[in-house]
Amino acid sequence: MALAARIRTRDGWAVSHAVVTVTDATGTQILRAEADTDGTVRDTTELAPGAYTVIVTAVGYAPAAAGAIVTASGRADVGTITLARQGGTELPPPGPWTVDPAHSTVGAVAQHLGISSVRGRFTDFTASVEIAPDDITKSRVEAVIRAASIDTGNRMRDEHLRSADFLDVEKHPEITYRSGGLTAVGTDRWTVHGELSLHGVVRPVDLDLAYLGTGADPWGGTRAAFRATTELHRDDFAMNYNQIVQAGIAAIGTTLKVELEIQAVQGDTLPQA
Repeated sequence: MALAARIRTRDGWAVSHAVVTVTDATGTQILRAEADTDGTVRDTTELAPGAYTVIVTAVGYAPAAAGAIVTASGRADVGTITLARQGGTELPPPGPWTVDPAHSTVGAVAQHLGISSVRGRFTDFTASVEIAPDDITKSRVEAVIRAASIDTGNRMRDEHLRSADFLDVEKHPEITYRSGGLTAVGTDRWTVHGELSLHGVVRPVDLDLAYLGTGADPWGGTRAAFRATTELHRDDFAMNYNQIVQAGIAAIGTTLKVELEIQAVQGDTLPQA
């Protein structure tokens, strides 16, 4: 691995949408890489020994730069680069926002055999956010996910998840979430209170939401970035299938950790690419 770096906010959150650009002593761009969902950059491009400048940019954050020395091994570990929120704003501007699916992720993690994790994501979804002008706690979120778009990287497993044992996409093609309000738990963190409709069952579900910042995008719009997490229990949504392997260990855990990485564009429609 030639270049390694970790991109974080001041309070330690990963910046998954960060872009890292490396230039040499003449200012020539040598490589460009994007952070993964953990805010980590791992690039295998071979670099000649010498001094480089690492520039990190991300929507909603002020750019940051750091020096890097590439040794004879051709490797450089930049360490952790911290980004500061651009403009110091604590809240996104009020009004409608439309989630950009191309730059957002709706994912879930389940335990497998009690020793590892299986990660999946939904690839087809729409969502909107309405930021209340006078009282942020009255803001609303609505999302619709096409259940059949589940993708865990394994065709047979995905087909089983779409079956009546789990999502039963023929009877319940959509997963919906509608919020009814927020409770502040910090200057840029809230608990979102809402109802999740999944597998024909509607239950209250709270999201732990972090606001990551707002900034201009390359297409002339304004974007806001959010991260949200929650935990769901399959049994709560009548998905009780499981297979018990040796020693009484369940093949698939009953708890799902939901992880949302969201970019929303200001306005009630997405711009045409």
